[in-house]
Amino acid sequence: MKEKVNKILQQVEDHKIENAEQLESFRIKYLSKKGIIPGLFAELKKAAPEDKKTLGIELNKLKNAASDKFKKIQSLNSKFEIRNSKFDPEYSGRNPKSQDLTLPPIPNEAGTRHPLSIVRRRMIEIFSRIGFNLSEGPEIEDEWHNFTALNFEPDHPAIGMQDTFFIEQASPSPPAGGEGTLGQNIVLRTHTSSVQIRVMENQKPPIRTLSPGRVFRNETISARAHCVFHQVEGLYIDEHVSFADLKQTLFYFVREMFGEDTQLRFRPSYFPFTEPSAEVDISCLICGGKGCNVCKHTGWVEIAGAGMVDPNVLKNCKIDPQKYTGYAFGMGIERITMLKYKINDLRLFTGNDVRFLRQFVGVI
Repeated sequence: MKEKVNKILQQVEDHKIENAEQLESFRIKYLSKKGIIPGLFAELKKAAPEDKKTLGIELNKLKNAASDKFKKIQSLNSKFEIRNSKFDPEYSGRNPKSQDLTLPPIPNEAGTRHPLSIVRRRMIEIFSRIGFNLSEGPEIEDEWHNFTALNFEPDHPAIGMQDTFFIEQASPSPPAGGEGTLGQNIVLRTHTSSVQIRVMENQKPPIRTLSPGRVFRNETISARAHCVFHQVEGLYIDEHVSFADLKQTLFYFVREMFGEDTQLRFRPSYFPFTEPSAEVDISCLICGGKGCNVCKHTGWVEIAGAGMVDPNVLKNCKIDPQKYTGYAFGMGIERITMLKYKINDLRLFTGNDVRFLRQFVGVI
């Protein structure tokens, strides 16, 4: 088989391509689904186990050679005949005199970013102006970073199977305050707060970081919920940080994201990793605060959870709570996007409906 591969490699290198038809014939012959090279990969399954590694290397070399040749010649498409009804059929690209210059030009269609990417980028831009830097972490997390270090009790409902996707379950769990993944449950992270723990473990205050990313929860997919979504979480730790600092930060964000007329309110709430805690609402952008189905006729829509970092969380990350204080907040990118662009169904973000996506052409 090795000799056969080398022979085909020589044929690929010697294959002459002078026009678009020959380029397409080359692709079909060697690279298409039923072409020679995919056929050789199918034959590789029948080879002796001791020969598979060597033959695999040779086949990859052949595939790369054919692909590189196809892409290189494809990029030189100015050599080939332009097949478009708006041009003279005799035009070859080498003879511009045969082109009909009286015909209208072919428009360059602009592409578009996904609305979630647009809003994510905008949120990062807003917070970066006031000193927040970016931090990222793994989507597959251990129980310490996702729950224990964040002051979750072992029997907290969020840890149960109804909310969390477990990759690997281990028993018993490590002692509280212990680190490392040995003996821990491994989960798909349920929030990007786990990234904040990793930052606090590896960086001394002052800390001002923003953690955007994808998170996972075991929820039924509907117009208002999904099992995979995106969050942006912020963390600020320094001396003399107060709840007033948190309120002013979110007040600034809301005005920058939604406009000067948007109202903001805080409602007391509970989160294991912050104390005191609050849920953050803004005046409904759909009805202008008058009341509608989106805001459940209250005139307000929740956008975030926030609060002062619990001293136990600081201790778990070896930060002195007597010297440092801090605030944290988290919000869903999908929720912010739905409010900004008045989208009423969460499933549109993952539906790949081009009619929906084309509405964002030109938006950056």
